[in-house]
Amino acid sequence: MSKKQYDTLVIGPVSLDHNIDFEGREYSEVGGAIVQSGFAAARTGHSTALFTKLNPEDADLQITFESSGADIYWKESEKTTSIRNKYFTADKETRECRAISICDSFTLEEIPDLDTRIYHLAGLIYGDFSSEMIRQLSERDKKVAVDVQCLLRHAEPDGGMVFYDWPDKKTHLKYIDFLKTDAAEAEILTGKADRTEAAKILHSWGAKEIMITHNTEVLIYDGRDTNVCPIRARNLSGRTGRGDTCFSGYITERLTKNISEALLFAVALVSLKMEQIGPFKGDRNDVDEYIRDFYPEYIV
Repeated sequence: MSKKQYDTLVIGPVSLDHNIDFEGREYSEVGGAIVQSGFAAARTGHSTALFTKLNPEDADLQITFESSGADIYWKESEKTTSIRNKYFTADKETRECRAISICDSFTLEEIPDLDTRIYHLAGLIYGDFSSEMIRQLSERDKKVAVDVQCLLRHAEPDGGMVFYDWPDKKTHLKYIDFLKTDAAEAEILTGKADRTEAAKILHSWGAKEIMITHNTEVLIYDGRDTNVCPIRARNLSGRTGRGDTCFSGYITERLTKNISEALLFAVALVSLKMEQIGPFKGDRNDVDEYIRDFYPEYIV
């Protein structure tokens, strides 16, 4: 019997998130990049598999992902990643993150033997994946997508989270087909605040397509052209997960669309998602309608 074919396999830890908003209100949820990315891909019609690690006493994955439409694979870890997020502004652009606990690192041998077109590494903290694992995945003749956060964000012994440059960037970016950073991370990697200039440097080091997210727009650079599309969310209730949703939406659309088409879909998707707390729970028709309503000048 042939294996089920997936468009994307999202790999990364779930997180027990403890969130405090700028008015001091607290709420907890099972989150993490894999939740936001998995829902974004599967709910928009892409065949999606998820592989995560956790202590099963901490969360019920079937409940977490029951409305996602993705297939769930997991491995037991001594600890489940848990992060405390304290937001200082209403737009959630400024926050303090502290690591409460961290799951075991992912290894190549643990990844399910699935037929997928994309390996999407959706980590949270440095050590979730090794640089060598990126290289090994690239040798499987599949697309490799990496959110650089998990290569820059380090957990200190006291739980504080600090961003450092990725020492292997100049040797391992060449193994990445889709690289996602936000504006601050791009500056850490390249020393350049100008997003277009930073993207060109990252491409010169080997990354094939670079996405840089900003609170106003999303930029894609592929070595030839710079494509930019604005974010047009009507409110920011669901700001958490912006980059994860946008990146997952983009890379899965790129399987069948050109850069400008995939970018438009991804930015409309994330604009719509940011209007409600939690991962995207609409469908493809909702995104298409959003494009018609809020991006009419981009429709060819």
